[in-house]
Amino acid sequence: MPVKIRLQRHGKKGKPFYWVVAADSRAKRDGKFLEKLGTYNPNTNPAQIDLNVDSSVKWLQNGAQPTETARRILSYKGALMKHHLQGGVNKGALTQEQADAKFNTWLNEKDNKITSKESNLAQAKADARAKALEAEKEVNEKRKAAAVEAQAAEEVAETVAEETEAPVAEENNETEA
Repeated sequence: MPVKIRLQRHGKKGKPFYWVVAADSRAKRDGKFLEKLGTYNPNTNPAQIDLNVDSSVKWLQNGAQPTETARRILSYKGALMKHHLQGGVNKGALTQEQADAKFNTWLNEKDNKITSKESNLAQAKADARAKALEAEKEVNEKRKAAAVEAQAAEEVAETVAEETEAPVAEENNETEA
């Protein structure tokens, strides 16, 4: 029975959410599966991936072939790295302790990259919010200045109108008398 590690789609239209599963390659995409290995949510930034690395390595050692997207997810979470190191242990090139140490250092480096990316995204979001607030304040100041100018122009127009009305009224009074 050929086994594939692949994604099984869940979620609503336009908001996909995936399960990473080990399934018979002849089964339907969202059909029967052998084991659920994890989840993948591409709607967040960075994407959320929860993966049982040990189960994934077990399936890889049993000959399961990951699809292209599943391979990228397994690589991102270190399942392929652990599978590679386990092959070295089986051949006698490494001891289990050495393989575990290499895997743990790789995981620490990966976690550092992820946290730096998250902090950079948060910083960029905060900068964009501050920039938008500054632009909004500038627009508000321009609007207030325009309103003050319009009010001053209106007052000037009223005084000019009053001044022009007064002499006309005086002339009317003189012509009547």
